[in-house]
Amino acid sequence: MTPDPYPLLPAAPSFSVTSADVTDGQPLKDDQVADAGNTSPQLSWEAGPEGTKSYTITCFDPDAPTPSGFWHWVLVDVPADVTSLDAGAGAVDAELPGKAFHVRNDGGQQGFMGAAPPAGDQVHRYFFVVHAVNEESLGVDGSASPAVVSFNLAFKTAGRAIVHGTYQH
Repeated sequence: MTPDPYPLLPAAPSFSVTSADVTDGQPLKDDQVADAGNTSPQLSWEAGPEGTKSYTITCFDPDAPTPSGFWHWVLVDVPADVTSLDAGAGAVDAELPGKAFHVRNDGGQQGFMGAAPPAGDQVHRYFFVVHAVNEESLGVDGSASPAVVSFNLAFKTAGRAIVHGTYQH
């Protein structure tokens, strides 16, 4: 079972997410590494719980050498009728469904940033999470920080689907 990277947030029902690119608990492929492919993975999920009106997709590394971890990807306002994203949907210039948009990651980009732990550091975990949101819009704009997105998710999450990979230089 995948550990919950959000133990301090209110519990939320879970649903399933799968990926052609991320095998739960296994090392990430080069495509998802910053200095190799730097490509967001393909993700598919079952419809969120009743009341789901949109999705937020995140990638979080809780093992980064900072007190707050590292946000690699934050995609908000994905329409509720979307249940998959192709590999590369996290590109800065990607065509996104509906009114979906990227929020700046901790690397300063509005898109996906692949795994990039410091050389010689411990194995890092990368949690790809599909958050089912009970509103059509999370209520943030492209200038929001990942912390503000997380704050909004604490109150608007109807469910969570999690798959995680690992990586070490």
